[in-house]
Amino acid sequence: MASSHVVSAPELSLLVEDAHRRTRQVVDDLDDAQWMVARREIVNPFLWELGHVAYFYEAFMLRELGCIAEPMVAGGADLYDSFTVEHDDRWELALPSRSETLDYTERVHELVLGHLGEREPGPRETYLALLAVHHEDMHGEAFAYMRQTLGYPAPPGYEPPSQPVAQAGPCPGDAHVPGGRTRLGADPELAGFVFDNEKWAHSIEVAPFAIARAPVTNVEFAEFVEDGGYARLELWSRVGWRWRSQAELDRPITWERGDSGWSRRDFDRLRPLAEHAPACHISWYEAEAYCNWAGRRLPTEVEWELAAAGVADAKGRYPWGAAAPGPEHANLDARVGGCVDVGAFPAGDSPFGCRQMLGNVWEWTSSAFYPYPGYVVDTPYREYSAPWFGTRKVLRGGSWATRSRLVTCTHRNFFTPNRNDIFAGFRTCAR
Repeated sequence: MASSHVVSAPELSLLVEDAHRRTRQVVDDLDDAQWMVARREIVNPFLWELGHVAYFYEAFMLRELGCIAEPMVAGGADLYDSFTVEHDDRWELALPSRSETLDYTERVHELVLGHLGEREPGPRETYLALLAVHHEDMHGEAFAYMRQTLGYPAPPGYEPPSQPVAQAGPCPGDAHVPGGRTRLGADPELAGFVFDNEKWAHSIEVAPFAIARAPVTNVEFAEFVEDGGYARLELWSRVGWRWRSQAELDRPITWERGDSGWSRRDFDRLRPLAEHAPACHISWYEAEAYCNWAGRRLPTEVEWELAAAGVADAKGRYPWGAAAPGPEHANLDARVGGCVDVGAFPAGDSPFGCRQMLGNVWEWTSSAFYPYPGYVVDTPYREYSAPWFGTRKVLRGGSWATRSRLVTCTHRNFFTPNRNDIFAGFRTCAR
């Protein structure tokens, strides 16, 4: 956890309040039946997940700092510890009721704010508070894509605007990135809060490459679909073909074909497919098959980071530099309520001219999720990264529903390659 990063108590309190408000925003309108969904591999009961978010503050902040001695819910670890409570068991637990769960979340929230109001935090308190906030941010996004998966209405405030924010069209062509030595990972001299899997920047050699200026769009992906891409065995890896066959997919999971062309299901609404928005809800297997069809390839994560952040001696925390993400830079924070055209947000371009490296859709890379050299697990949350090394693929950049305070050029997300429920797409490199 070694870090000297300190954030003031008022700033931390604002972050905690904002994360809590966003979580309540994406669950409060659901009825009791919607809080306890049918068992499914890629979702949790909302009732369980909300309790888990509160438990994380209790276990990894309040208890670690000695603010409380006794569990706030009897048997809380046996209910809400995500690493010891198996996914399928979460439907069998004697969970507290909705009102009891909400009461628990509010009691935890008030204790956290009370503690932050008592003293100025040092590095450890800052780290633990930000860890809990970012954990809640991730679950806030998960609540949104769970609602998408289940066909629930968009959360209040997440609905696409009646008039598109940016009809900016495509962003064609490749950015040409010179090779040489670069540094992959977070720089301890420049980083604020970072997760353990980003630590630390290390030198690596990269060959010159050409990477698409923008993610693959719906109209581009539709060409692959209409050319029989889902039925052509030669385009798929063995495991990818097995996944596609078992899922019985012949198009992206949210797409439907009608008399007037393709439509896409956004939450509980069917909307015409936005041609120049990025293809979303695409698994790694689908991205790989598209690349094989197009004669392209997925970028490695070091290529992605170099294209986003620039060369090592001028590497930025964000593609546009050091300034925190604003509404002119990227489609983040659910400001728009969905994906926008890939040509939007030119103010967020990277030093090499790549657009939307942050926001709109998470982007799959070809890289498996492994630790960097010299990796040391951060405490107390030992289970964040280490258990998943070698079993996931790395995604970069964040989606339209990701909180802007979470993502930087070095942030690493990681999911299994079959996941097509998350807000993920991809960009390609020339072979």
